[in-house]
Amino acid sequence: MVIIQFFMTMISINLNNQVYQIAEKSTLSNLLQEINQNIDGIAIAINEAIVSKANWSTTMLQNGDAILIIQATQGG
Repeated sequence: MVIIQFFMTMISINLNNQVYQIAEKSTLSNLLQEINQNIDGIAIAINEAIVSKANWSTTMLQNGDAILIIQATQGG
């Protein structure tokens, strides 16, 4: 019997002041799916730089990234 084990390298990110462990080579879109984040009306910054929605699927996350998700609200 042959047992094959796959070890996924993990990285640490800081998401809204909470530390998360995610798979290395994760994109911003992967992260949003992982945390079940509704993408309507949100803005995202990585290390204090805004990332446009068009780039979420190609933005690779790095160990130690500080990610801020801001939800737009309505008021009046």
